[in-house]
Amino acid sequence: MDQASGLRNIVKTDSLSRKGPSAALDSSKSSPRVISVTSGKGGVGKTNMVGNLAIAMTALGKRVVIVDTDVGLANIDIIFNLRPKYNISHVISGEKSLHEVMVTSRHGVNIIAGGSGFANMTQLTHGERLNLLTEFETLEKTADIILLDTGAGISSNVLYFNSAADECIVIATREPTSITDAYALMKVMSQEYGTKYFKLLVNVVSSKKDAKMVYATLDSAIGRFLKNVVLEYLGNIPSDPKLQKAVLQRSTVMDYAPDSPSAEAIREIAIKIANSPIRASSDGNIKFFMKRILDAVN
Repeated sequence: MDQASGLRNIVKTDSLSRKGPSAALDSSKSSPRVISVTSGKGGVGKTNMVGNLAIAMTALGKRVVIVDTDVGLANIDIIFNLRPKYNISHVISGEKSLHEVMVTSRHGVNIIAGGSGFANMTQLTHGERLNLLTEFETLEKTADIILLDTGAGISSNVLYFNSAADECIVIATREPTSITDAYALMKVMSQEYGTKYFKLLVNVVSSKKDAKMVYATLDSAIGRFLKNVVLEYLGNIPSDPKLQKAVLQRSTVMDYAPDSPSAEAIREIAIKIANSPIRASSDGNIKFFMKRILDAVN
C-alpha cells in the first residue's frame, strides 16, 4: 500500500469514528467552496483582487477564508495591514492548528498567511501531510468560501492548488504576454491535471469591449487546441486611478474608494460568484481539498 492510500484509509476511518455511521451519507450537506485565483504571469493584480473580492463577499454575508499559497511572495496580509505571527508552515510542522495561525481583518475576512512549508510539498513526511489534511477539514465549520491566492505561472505548487480547487478563476489583462501565459496555464492544467473548466476575470481594461476581446482571443485558442475545455467570462475590472492609488496605499479599493468604478465592478463579480451554481466535488466535504493535493505529489 502506498503512502497516499494509507493516508486516505486513516482519514476515512477516523472521520467515520468521530461522526458516526451516518457520516458517509452527509456529503449532501453544504461544504465550503474552494476557489483558486491564479494567473499565467505576475503583475496582473491577482492578490489585490483576492482581497477585494473577499471583502465584497463578506459583505454579502459569506464566511470567507483566504489561504495565501504564493510561496516566497506571500503578501495577502499586506493589503489588509496585518502582521501575522504564524503562518501555514507552523501548521505543517504541527506546532500550531490552522485556527491558531488564522488572523481576521476588520471586515471579518479570515486569513491564513503563506509560509515556506509549501515550498517542499513533495518532501513532506507522512505525519506532516496528515497534519495538513486533518487541519483543513476543520475549515468546514468556519467557511462558506475558501479563496486560494496562488502564485503565478505553471510551477508545481501553483498547479497543485489550482487542480485541487472546485473552481479556478484566471486573471488576465490586455497585455499580450498576460494572454499568452494565461492560455499556457490552462493548457497545462487541462492536459496534465484534467481541469476542464475555468473562469476568466479581465483586469484593468478601458472598456467592456476590450475585456471581451481578451476573452474572445483565449476562448478561440481553447476551442481550436484544447479538447473539452470550457472558459466562462466572469467579468472585468475597469482601469481606475483610485484602484491604483489604493494599491500604492497598501489598501483595498473597497476601503479606499468604495464608490469607485472598480469597487462597483468587484461587487458585481462577487455577487456573480456567490450566486453561481456550486460545481460538484468528488468527496462532498473539505477533506477532498488536501487529499487532491497530497495525491498529486505522489
